[in-house]
Amino acid sequence: MNRTTGPRIRVLIADDHPVYRHGVHRELEADEQLDVVRVCQDGKEALSAIMEVAPDVALLDHRMPGLDGAQVARTAAESGSPTRMLILSAFTENATVYQALRDGAWGYLTKESEPHEIVQAVKACHDGDPVLPTRLTAGLISEIRSRTEIRDPRLTQREMEILKMLASGMSTPEIARAVYLAPSTVKTHIQHVCDKLGVSGRAAIVAEAMRRGILD
Repeated sequence: MNRTTGPRIRVLIADDHPVYRHGVHRELEADEQLDVVRVCQDGKEALSAIMEVAPDVALLDHRMPGLDGAQVARTAAESGSPTRMLILSAFTENATVYQALRDGAWGYLTKESEPHEIVQAVKACHDGDPVLPTRLTAGLISEIRSRTEIRDPRLTQREMEILKMLASGMSTPEIARAVYLAPSTVKTHIQHVCDKLGVSGRAAIVAEAMRRGILD
């Protein structure tokens, strides 16, 4: 059941496209629970207004002149703003959604969203419920898994063994003799470690492994 009593939710809108901005403004103002307190045309104006009027929810276009929506969200969050940021974007790439949420956005909607979906998303943000359409969830999970694999490359036992030998200063022939493998096989294992760590060269392997805490 929709709430019909209590203070209205104060909303800021920021979008550099006049037609879309006006359309969203009209839809939000038509709901008796919402009160649009400021309408902005770019990111810098939006950030200034957020700091000035402290709306409950800021509905931000992802791509705007000056600062994009994610930058506004991050800067406002770092300043201690209580405003909850909701990104509205034409871009649905996994990395874009992930970065926006990581930067402090409370939710992410596509510009294909129906008017009632935007209204409900604003209310959900105000109530403390994260907002992410089902069609974006799988992509976000994939992005999180991908980034986790980059941080934790999951080296095999053999790869860890060879990595430790590299760190001790052993040459490829010395490692091959120690683990009873052909030098060409050791080189293949080393290349796999390079690929997983995103580096090339023996020194870089060891340095990156130490940076990530894989090697003490």
